[in-house]
Parts: sequence; structure tokens; C-alpha cells
Amino acid sequence: MTSIVEHVRGQTYHERHGAVRHKLHHTVDYVLMDAEAPDPTHPSLFGYNEKKVMSVWDADHGGPRGAGQGAAWVRQVLAAHDLFAAKGRIELMTLPRVMGHEFNPVSFWLCYGKDEALRVVIAEVSNTFGDRHSYLCHHPDQRPIGRADILTATKIFHVSPFQPIAGGYRFRFDIRPDKVGIWIDYSAGDEEGLYATLTGPRRPLTNWTIVKSMVRRPFGSRRVLALIHWHALWLFLKGAKYRRRPEPPAEEVS
Repeated sequence: MTSIVEHVRGQTYHERHGAVRHKLHHTVDYVLMDAEAPDPTHPSLFGYNEKKVMSVWDADHGGPRGAGQGAAWVRQVLAAHDLFAAKGRIELMTLPRVMGHEFNPVSFWLCYGKDEALRVVIAEVSNTFGDRHSYLCHHPDQRPIGRADILTATKIFHVSPFQPIAGGYRFRFDIRPDKVGIWIDYSAGDEEGLYATLTGPRRPLTNWTIVKSMVRRPFGSRRVLALIHWHALWLFLKGAKYRRRPEPPAEEVS
């Protein structure tokens, strides 16, 4: 079956709770594609490992930023953790490069079994300081990940300078053929917490989709980076405690 690169017009919502409260809601443009398809079907303005208006590069994902290995890295992670149930296809859901610029607060590797059931999700998290860490989400018995299932991870990576490295995440994934839903609930006890969502329809990526996204949400990942700093300024003005960047964790995946 031919693999088609898809567009996810995502609605992202963040609500910060704790001493300093803050909310945001923005539209972001993700692409979703089979990460191992030799020649996925895509429009002429999109490129896979080639310079186009919008593109996805293996070097940007699966390993250190700028030195990624793409899906090959994911296969290595699955093997290293004995995740034998996820031997099917691997999809990548990510913010694409736009006009060559790359920045991804979070990308998701969706790993399926041969029965086409979602078995593993790797949340690939990058901060604005150039660091990256990935959270491996799956059931201990490797059963399929259901729409109502909650998967947990301990926070060990510095993302926002206005939140501590403490507490943990609760992930929920609802990945359907026509839409996606991802919910992340971060809590650090009595300290700051955050509820974040990413939801949106899945449709084939077209040249018209790319043009519309650039008109309505210009500069792609540059816009996302600017919005991150804009909301960081608001948090600072509201009195949120600033924490210096610590050294990233030695382990690449947890």
C-alpha cells in the first residue's frame, strides 16, 4: 500500500496551574508519515530529506539534535528495551521544517505491532537550549495502547525554565485514521503543573495545504519558537520563578 504524507492541523492548548496561572491556545501544523516508507507520496512543495518549502529530515529526529538517525534509531530503542510487540510500521508525527528552519518542542514516534495496533509511543522532547530527551511510553505487558489508557513517566528533563524537574507526566493517546488526540498532564505535587493537549484531523498533505498554512501561520517552526518566548515573557512578568538550565540527563531515553 502506498504511504501518504498527512497534514495534522493541530489545536494545542496549555493550561498552567499552581502559584502562577497561564493559558494558551494556538494552531500548529504537524505532518504524519510512515518513517520507513522508501518513497512516500507527497506534494511537490514537500521534501523528505531534501530541500523544499516544507520538509522532514532524518537528521532532525531519532538521536541528538542535528545528528539523528530517523527510524533506525527507533528500531534500536525498541530492541534495547525488548519491545518485541512493536515490530510493525513506525510513523513520525512532527513539526516539519519550513524554509529550512527546524525546531520541535515535541515529536511523536508511533510504533505499531504487526496487527496494526499501537504498542509504543516515543515522545521526543526538545527544549530551546538545544537539549533533547525521549520518553518511552508503553504498557509493561506491551498490550495495545487504548484511547482511554494512561501511561506515566517520571520527569527528568528540563523543558521550561519556569517549571521544576520533579514529578511526572500522564500521557493519553487517541490515534485514529481520521484524527489524533494527545493529552499530557504534568504534575509536580504542590509545585507548578501543566495540562497540555494536541488534537486535530488527519488529511493528505497537499501543495494547497502548505500554501494555506504559510499564509495563515507564517514561518512555521520560527513562529512556534517566537510564541514560546512570548509566553515565557508573560510568565516572567506574572512572577513565575525562573530556574537555570541544569545539565541534561545522561540517558537518551527513559
